[in-house]
Amino acid sequence: MFLFGNQVQAATTFNVLKFGAYGDGKRDNSKALGDAWTQACQSGGKSVILIPQGTYLVHPIVLQGPCRGPVALQVKGVVKAPVDAASLYLDHWISFRYIDRLSITGGGSFDGQGASAWTYNTCQNDHHCPTLPVSIRFDFVTNSIVHHITSRNSKLFHFNIFASSGIKIEHIKIIAPGDSPNTDGIHLADSTNISISDSDIATGDDCVSIGPGSKNINITNVHCGPGHGFSIGSLGGSPNEGDVTDVTVRNCTLSGTLSGVRIKTKSPSYSSTCSGFTFEDIHVENVNDPINIDQNYCPSQTCGQQGRSKVKIQGARFSNIWGTSSSKIAVSLQCSKSTPCQNIELRDINIDYNGREGKGAASSCANVKGVAYGQQNPSSCF
Repeated sequence: MFLFGNQVQAATTFNVLKFGAYGDGKRDNSKALGDAWTQACQSGGKSVILIPQGTYLVHPIVLQGPCRGPVALQVKGVVKAPVDAASLYLDHWISFRYIDRLSITGGGSFDGQGASAWTYNTCQNDHHCPTLPVSIRFDFVTNSIVHHITSRNSKLFHFNIFASSGIKIEHIKIIAPGDSPNTDGIHLADSTNISISDSDIATGDDCVSIGPGSKNINITNVHCGPGHGFSIGSLGGSPNEGDVTDVTVRNCTLSGTLSGVRIKTKSPSYSSTCSGFTFEDIHVENVNDPINIDQNYCPSQTCGQQGRSKVKIQGARFSNIWGTSSSKIAVSLQCSKSTPCQNIELRDINIDYNGREGKGAASSCANVKGVAYGQQNPSSCF
């Protein structure tokens, strides 16, 4: 049985064991999973693909629609990625494409075996570095849900959502070491109506990264740490990027992260607009840069022409954010000289500094127009 909307519907179960799968963690099960997917997708009814207890090695695979009815992938066991060289430089491990009403659940886990690949990640120094596999990709997926699943040790991002809409991600766990490179928990772009809630993300890069063309994104009751926080961007790196609008991060906690809540744009950059952001009811504990707008974002340190970002930031509200900062500057709003930030609001901010650079947190602003209300610790720089 599974639920879409408010209707509980009977479903036909397709157990991968009946398609020749082996749960021994050694033999490849991609054909068995692919065959089960094909039959479930084309069955014309409500279908459940069952991966029972056991460890199932699965080589890179694309599970594609459109399907004739809703499909649930019920993972009870562990789905394990390969570590061979042939699987290393692909953009995906498991990819879902052109599917409506997909459900992924079951209490099991996806193990990307990322430690086998992280040493091959050269992207910090080489912008033309070869890609590594994203664990789970959703491309052109609609009206779908992922819940009660764990993603562990992805080689690159854990989840990537592209050109999709109406996706809910809830009650999931994402786990990777804090120093694992580019292991964003959930990255999304060109997608609308995405909600992420009631989840725990511990990884080596952004817990959630929101890229160009994202609209109506809601993140609620998510714990982040270790990781790089909740990030909008980076934006402005490519021509004709879609605008980012209506993003809410609410009732979340961050602990020991490199950043808290931030908006980052390249400098110099291409033109776009991002607007309608709400960051509220957020607890930060020992977080570096808890509140941050960075329009001089340049991880390679070779960008030049700082202050020339053409991404227009307008309408960002930071409300009821409290806790401790590991950096002296707890509120940093560094906007573009050529396109200053507008309509920025700070309301009820209470962040103490817990480092060794003297007493009290500080704030720093450049090229920003905004207002401050209520308690302001550190003192507002508006």
